[in-house]
Formats: sequence, structure tokens, C-alpha cells
Amino acid sequence: MEYRYKPSDRVCSQEMIIELDGDIIKKVTIVGGCAGNTVGVSNLVQGMKIAEAIKKLKGIPCGYRGTSCPDQLSIALEEAKSKLEE
Repeated sequence: MEYRYKPSDRVCSQEMIIELDGDIIKKVTIVGGCAGNTVGVSNLVQGMKIAEAIKKLKGIPCGYRGTSCPDQLSIALEEAKSKLEE
């Protein structure tokens, strides 16, 4: 399954494309944002279960913004997970 997510305008990334195989994250592509961080996060979650990734990423702030690209990825994963459960 492929899931596309438009992050909050409070972060630098513009889109997150998530490829899932059941509850396993196959690949994440983050468009925009700080390349080193977004590629790093994408590589770290590859092969991880959705719930585990959400637990690790949820609530991570970026400065004063109250959210971050990793936090937005956790929100995207929550939405994708709910689509799988429908």
C-alpha cells in the first residue's frame, strides 16, 4: 500500500510518501526538509513495524514549532495504519 501525506506547514517537508507491506514500513520518501535528517529518518524506519516507528517518532519537536518532520511522519503513519484497519 502507498500512502501520501501533506505535513503541517510548520515543518520544512512538503510531502511524505509511505510504502507499506501490511504493518511493515517498506520505504519512506520525504520531499523537502533537511536532506540529511529526512533521509536518515527514512532509512531508520525502513523494515520497522508501524507501531514501533510511531512510538519512537511521536512528539519530537523542532525548535519552537511544536512539531517536526519525524513527528509529522508519526502522524502520517497513524493515518496510514487506520486505513489498513478499515
